[in-house]
Amino acid sequence: MIGEDKVIKFSGCSRNEACTIVLRGSGQHILDEAERSLHDAICVLIAAVKNHKTIYGGGNAEMRMSLAVDELSKSMTGKQAIAVEAFARALRQLPTIICDNAGYDSAELVTDLRSQIFNGKTTAGLNLFQAKVDCMEACGVTECFRVKEQALVSATEAAEMILRVDDIVRCAPRQRQEQ
Repeated sequence: MIGEDKVIKFSGCSRNEACTIVLRGSGQHILDEAERSLHDAICVLIAAVKNHKTIYGGGNAEMRMSLAVDELSKSMTGKQAIAVEAFARALRQLPTIICDNAGYDSAELVTDLRSQIFNGKTTAGLNLFQAKVDCMEACGVTECFRVKEQALVSATEAAEMILRVDDIVRCAPRQRQEQ
């Protein structure tokens, strides 16, 4: 019995290739959100299984990208350079958010991570079990490349759309002619 419902449990099967996940909640809205979240998690797992490319986790990818984008901004001029620098800062925010969510001093850990990656330790990342920067290869912390790529593309497209809307809003209104 689960709550007031009867369910059948199969166990001891020789080939356990399928499973059922039972979701319970106080209301339909909660159940819908739980189902959506579970679906998203399963999609991430499927993407990881289909594409075996992985990258180091723990903020490593974001920090390496931010350093590369920051380096690119130094070769640019004008408003483009400002936008590229802002994109590098946004990438650096992701390791900061990881630290803040874990309850650690993000300023110290993130600057330490940035320093180590800048100085050639390309496998460095945030080890939040021990509150230090550590080797992600040794810790076994990896992320699916395809999922990270899609998240970055989606965030970039969203930022671009916001900039386009701001550009439209800032334009001077056209002059109306009297009839």
